[in-house]
Amino acid sequence: MENPVLAEVTRGNTVESRHRGSVIVVDADGGVVFSAGDVERPVFPRSAVKAIQALPLFESGAADRYGLSEPEIALAVASHSGEPLHAETSLAMLKKAGRDAGCLECGAHWPMNEAAARAIARAGAEPSALNNNCSGKHAGFVCLACGLDEDPAGYVGAGHAVQQAVRGALEGVTGAAHSSDRMGTDGCSIPSYAVPLKALALGFARLGTGHGLGPERAKAAARIRKAVAAHPFMVAGTGRFDTRAMEQLRERAFIKTGAEGVYCGSLPELGYGIALKCDDGAGRAAEVVMAALIARFLPLNEDEATAFAPLRESVLKNWNGIEVGRVRAAGL
Repeated sequence: MENPVLAEVTRGNTVESRHRGSVIVVDADGGVVFSAGDVERPVFPRSAVKAIQALPLFESGAADRYGLSEPEIALAVASHSGEPLHAETSLAMLKKAGRDAGCLECGAHWPMNEAAARAIARAGAEPSALNNNCSGKHAGFVCLACGLDEDPAGYVGAGHAVQQAVRGALEGVTGAAHSSDRMGTDGCSIPSYAVPLKALALGFARLGTGHGLGPERAKAAARIRKAVAAHPFMVAGTGRFDTRAMEQLRERAFIKTGAEGVYCGSLPELGYGIALKCDDGAGRAAEVVMAALIARFLPLNEDEATAFAPLRESVLKNWNGIEVGRVRAAGL
């Protein structure tokens, strides 16, 4: 089965490139609202499921034990740009559990935000694990380990109590088995499991509504959504799609990017969950497809639609700043 074209890239008035993929929208009972392409093929959601991975942090009581603030909660589900506030907040989370950056097992990379990276280089320094886009999630894992009275060392391993709790949350929320034969290693070294897009969409419908979740899990999901809506900068960063979209929509939408062209989202007032995957792993395509789906299903007034429009078509410019084309959704 060849997946349909989900996004087109234009140069002038001509389509230059096309991105194929699959997408599904379901309600909290699993009813299919919209579907295109092969939604049963297992995909690695990668960072798109960080909110589900963070649920044990709250269900265990660790978040309250260490008094995590709303910005810290938002950072725990982030793929951030490594800007100073992101790194500082990750460190603050660790300190609350009596730990430091040496506990992080996500690895170090230069900040995705160019200004932040240049500032580190100008100072003659090197980036640390705090600049890793997953440092907030990993700080949350360290807090979870400490809250469980477990040694955080090795928390990225599939057999560690932290990852066992995370795996349980992923299976419970999506309803899909997260089996070892479909396990890979994520960029930040934790296990990642390939599951069907349909299961991911169901998980996000549940995450957005609490339907199908136990009372404590539903409460934790609502707490995460509230924190992200109040502090969307923490989830991504300056100029990033997730931040820009949720600055406009706040609690009306929770969206989260994953690597390799994956995007997931919740539209709580409709009870919908969304999951999509671009076959070629193109993030630029996944963003405009997610924007098109939000605009299609979520009622927006005229002012909201106008403000949201730039997210639906990504403008491409050359090195002289001249607009040369656009990335736009197709068939949605």
